[in-house]
Amino acid sequence: MLLNEAVLALVKQPDGVFVDGTFGRGGHSRAVLAKLSPAGRLVAFDKDPEAIAEAATIDDPRFAIRHAGFGDMASELRGLGIARVQGVLLDIGVSSPQIDNPERGFSFRHDAPLDMRMDTTRGETAAEFLARADVREIAEVIRDYGEERFAVQIAKALVARRESGSPVVRTGELAALVARTVKTREQGQDPATRTFQALRIHVNAELEALEQGLNAALALLAPGGRLVVISFHSLEDRIVKTFIARESRDAFDRRAPMAPPRALRLAALGRLKPSEAEIAANPRARSAVMRVAERTEAPL
Repeated sequence: MLLNEAVLALVKQPDGVFVDGTFGRGGHSRAVLAKLSPAGRLVAFDKDPEAIAEAATIDDPRFAIRHAGFGDMASELRGLGIARVQGVLLDIGVSSPQIDNPERGFSFRHDAPLDMRMDTTRGETAAEFLARADVREIAEVIRDYGEERFAVQIAKALVARRESGSPVVRTGELAALVARTVKTREQGQDPATRTFQALRIHVNAELEALEQGLNAALALLAPGGRLVVISFHSLEDRIVKTFIARESRDAFDRRAPMAPPRALRLAALGRLKPSEAEIAANPRARSAVMRVAERTEAPL
């Protein structure tokens, strides 16, 4: 989504080093490689073993893939001897292949084990979280990450079912329980949408990883380097917007009022939504937002 726009915004120095923080199935990475000069270099990251397998099909000496989240990009790049980059692209959230694969448990459109992990080699599944958490913890996750006003009712229903000896372990079971519990919903939206989003974000610590990735990108970007972030819901976009705004203004240290302000470190370059044509071709693109910023001073 926003593929051409993202690559155009990202690659201003074709002989530089670039980061694709979310390889997915390689659409953005392949487009970036097509824009790079023979001296350019691209390092991609992904937690998903299926994405790592797909990346192995790219036979290009300018390309490298790391089985890690973009929150770890700084340490991973240091291991490759890279201290500065000319661009970082982050395409946040779950990818279409992950949604479309029933066995991954991301979608309520298929009945499958309730997994939701982007990295299937480690971590707690959504079913495991629901099997151990109390009403308060489940409600907080669904409310805070799904912005679901019926979070408490859903959490109570989940725990009541678990205590009856039949815990929710499949996507179909969760979708049906939420549909029985949520009595009203926005037109055209499945009642389970917000709950599935919330559990996915929690299981993968997505918002924490986003904060880490933004800070790592800021530290890695050389002057003139570009940060391009594509997000798909308000929680993500709010974090990106706030981060760019904070780093795009002078900051005074109140403990040292006579000291000069810290110089701004990013210049916000704009916000872009998909075209009507792209949304018509791919309805999932309708919620995408792309924000672009440029590094203005040398990293510390």
